[in-house]
Amino acid sequence: MKLTILSTSDTHGYVFPTNYVKKGSNQGFGLARAATVIAREQVAAKSEGPVVTIENGDFLEGSPLAYYVARVKPERDPQPLMNIYNQVDYDCGILGNHEFNYGQKYLQAAIRDAKRTILCANILDANGEPEYGQPYKIIEKDGVKIGVLGLTTQAVYKWEKATNIDGLQFESAFIAAKKYVPIIREQADVVIVCYHGGFERDLTTGEPNDIHVGENEAYHILEAIPGIDALVTGHQHRQLATDVFDIPTTQPGFRGQAIGKITLDLNRNEDGRFSVTGHQTDLVLTKDAPLDEHVLTAAHDLNNQVTHWLDQPLGHIQGDMTFTDPFDARINETPYIEFIQKVQMATMGADISATALFSNEARGFENPITMRNIMTNYVYPNGLSLLKITGADLKAALEVSARYFTVKNGQIAVNPAFVHPKKRQYNYDMYEGIDYRLNVAKPFGERVEHLTYHGKPVTPDQPLHIALNQYRAVGGGHYAMFSADKIIAESQGAMSEIIADYLQEHPTIDATANHNFSVVNDPHA
Repeated sequence: MKLTILSTSDTHGYVFPTNYVKKGSNQGFGLARAATVIAREQVAAKSEGPVVTIENGDFLEGSPLAYYVARVKPERDPQPLMNIYNQVDYDCGILGNHEFNYGQKYLQAAIRDAKRTILCANILDANGEPEYGQPYKIIEKDGVKIGVLGLTTQAVYKWEKATNIDGLQFESAFIAAKKYVPIIREQADVVIVCYHGGFERDLTTGEPNDIHVGENEAYHILEAIPGIDALVTGHQHRQLATDVFDIPTTQPGFRGQAIGKITLDLNRNEDGRFSVTGHQTDLVLTKDAPLDEHVLTAAHDLNNQVTHWLDQPLGHIQGDMTFTDPFDARINETPYIEFIQKVQMATMGADISATALFSNEARGFENPITMRNIMTNYVYPNGLSLLKITGADLKAALEVSARYFTVKNGQIAVNPAFVHPKKRQYNYDMYEGIDYRLNVAKPFGERVEHLTYHGKPVTPDQPLHIALNQYRAVGGGHYAMFSADKIIAESQGAMSEIIADYLQEHPTIDATANHNFSVVNDPHA
């Protein structure tokens, strides 16, 4: 007999095969494609034994469609999105870190609407008990008892807005797995650990490659906890199908690019129980799969509403706010970035601001500006915070940003640590309201040069006010100099709403860039 484990992860509400940058684009991903592949793989595998299907987290936030359901529809009820996901035959669901972006009330409603069983062992209430779903489930299929454990990256508390995680404790996934795997092992023939988290070490060398301690713990889990037969991972958006310590593991990318597939060979023992005697791993790409009719039907009306909303003109531009090269846009200030900074400063009453170019899919604002432009350039639902910091904090933050760059063959390039094991271009910030230079020829920690505020050098103890998105404001992205205790004000809405509101007050905007910063490779400076 064989047991087949199929999984998606990090679909981020991308139901249709589009990144929404251009109307009508048709690309090789999406839940509608993934659903077709899952159904096909289920049929093919059932002749050989049981099949378990897993949704491994980060499903509730990410796409304009998911945002529309959570923030634009008057009901602000996740039911329309959950109805779409319920068309996929999932046995179990795991919570990702982005499930908390719209608050716990919204998440609780989503869990109530979900057909799949939600498993979460390491997000605890004030008394240390699991708060969301049950820690694990024993599923019996074809006489095989299959234990499934659900885990979420503990680093949620480092990133999420405090009000969205009030009353929760985030335990290490390793600690939770160490507790529950032996308990499940006693009850089940097969133990599957499903973890919305990834690997903190290189899978070939075992060398550490993660800069956030505790965010990813999968390597440690497999290295130190016996009794695991298969591990389903996610969070890092990698495409993996491999063995780690002879345990099969998958990670199926993001947006439904692929289905993780683990096949376990089972033998019945003399006592009637089953044991695992072998395994195979695979990624089944979805790019050529047709769209699932059940998903399309469930999403049809909602998709029409989203399309109409995305294409309404909100403002006009005098000049050009587009760009073609996202790497160049991080070195040379663009009018798009300067506009975002202006909006942040105007909203929060600050004269210093920092923002990132979050995605390499970003191309700036077309004319006229539509919500489609906003949602595909500013892709996260963060609001804004106003922080009181010092000049020393500001310089330290700039040094963190400067780590984004390295020198390769004499040219400025992206530091590989921001690409692997997870793409983290959103952790490079550009600043407005100050003048500065990043000299990437210098060592880390010594790259910030000519830092001035209102034409004068910034001093370490100088008090400053800065506008940041709420992820960065609490230290997200390894910015330890920013923290919740330095926040003095917060916006009420998400950044997409803030930009739309700004455009209502300023229906025509000028495309300008003052080029207040530069990135250079100058070893002789």
